[in-house]
Amino acid sequence: MKPPLLLIGQGSNDDSGSAEFGRFVHRLRCRLDQAAADVSGGYIAKAKPRLSDSVASLVARGHHRMVVQPMNLAGDVWLGADIPSAIAREQEKHPMLTCDYGRPLGSDPRVLALLAERLADAAAEVASLRLVPAAAGSLDDEPERIEIGETAIVLVGDGSTNPETNADVHRVSRLFWETHAPEYMTVETAFVSLTPPGVPGGIERCRRLGAKRVIVVPYLLFAGGVLDRVWAQAMAYAAGHAELDVRCADVIGDCEGLADVVIDRYEEALSGIAW
Repeated sequence: MKPPLLLIGQGSNDDSGSAEFGRFVHRLRCRLDQAAADVSGGYIAKAKPRLSDSVASLVARGHHRMVVQPMNLAGDVWLGADIPSAIAREQEKHPMLTCDYGRPLGSDPRVLALLAERLADAAAEVASLRLVPAAAGSLDDEPERIEIGETAIVLVGDGSTNPETNADVHRVSRLFWETHAPEYMTVETAFVSLTPPGVPGGIERCRRLGAKRVIVVPYLLFAGGVLDRVWAQAMAYAAGHAELDVRCADVIGDCEGLADVVIDRYEEALSGIAW
């Protein structure tokens, strides 16, 4: 039997994010069942199941080696942060335990492709609204058509006190623009918290560049409290700028495409591929 895959999240007090994380763990469990590989998930803090409980359960089932995959997008900040420290504490409790790390999900081309799908969904929703017929007898003019070249994108990361992590989000924004959204006016970068520009600042920059529509694309894996803050900040800005059409895309979420990336990271870690 192969070593198990342990997915690690930072954790939050939001139940919807925890539920989606749990569904993704179940998806991977079904995918890797034929490969005779166990899959578990745990959080460092706040949410359940806790990392310590998940590790204890795997060890109790006879596993002493596992592949650890941090479920975050922005850079490799976890290498010097909470997750290695948390794993070290678990190894003190279970001295026979060894762990291999899957490399960051980050700017994998397939992650960018998933972001492009969420952008396309948001853009398609705009188009469908334009096709709704006006009420009978309405004298209102047809809404102004906004071309794709007049539409900007704001890619929103979680935000960090680590400059390298924030720089990585800027790098992804540029990659996303050049590989999946070259026809758009621009792709600007913003952050939910901890570092500027915030979501309103990112949208404002697009407005000053001449954009008539802005689509906010969260650079996040799962729904939850952070996504709610992204949307709230975007809609608060839109409320004060009626001349600008502001739309919001969804997160990457629990999907087969994300599962493909994580499974590849798992297989790489098992084979000892350097990165």
